[in-house]
Amino acid sequence: MTPEVQANNATASGTTVGHIHLRVSDLERAIGFYSGVLGFDVMQRYGRQAAFLSAGGYHHQIGLNTWESAGGTPPPPGHTGLYHTAFLYPTRADLADALRRVQAAGIPLEGAADHGVSEAIYLRDPDENGVELYWDKPKSDWPVGADGRLAMVNHRLDLQDLLKA
Repeated sequence: MTPEVQANNATASGTTVGHIHLRVSDLERAIGFYSGVLGFDVMQRYGRQAAFLSAGGYHHQIGLNTWESAGGTPPPPGHTGLYHTAFLYPTRADLADALRRVQAAGIPLEGAADHGVSEAIYLRDPDENGVELYWDKPKSDWPVGADGRLAMVNHRLDLQDLLKA
C-alpha cells in the first residue's frame, strides 16, 4: 500500500540530510577510501567495527560499520538499496581537487555530468556503493524553462576544463 500524498505535507524549509551510515565489508578499506582519497577526517572509532568521519570538524557526515556486514558482498544488480551518496563541495576548485585525488588513487569514474544546476562526477566506493561528488552552480545560473520552472539537463562534463579550476 502506498501512502497518499498530501499537498500540505511539506518538509520544513532548511531541512537537510544529516549523515549517511554505510554497512561495509572491510572497515580499514572503507576508511582508506573516505578519508585517504576523499579527505574526510576520522572523528571517532569504535574499535575495529565502526568509524565516524567528518568534513570541517562536524561530529560526522559519514558512519561506517561492519556490525552486520564484515566480509560481506555488495548487493546484486536488480535489487533495491542505496543508489548513491552525494557529497557537495563548496566550490568548483574543491571538486577539481577531489577529482585529482580520485584519479591519483586510480579509481575509475562511472560518469561525469553538467546538470545545469551542478557539475558532478560519479564513481564507486570499495563496497560498490555509488558516490557522487559535485558542486552547485550559483542559483542565478540555473537553467529555467519558458514556464519559469527549473530545467535541469544531463550534458557531458569536460573533465579537463574542470581540472583547470
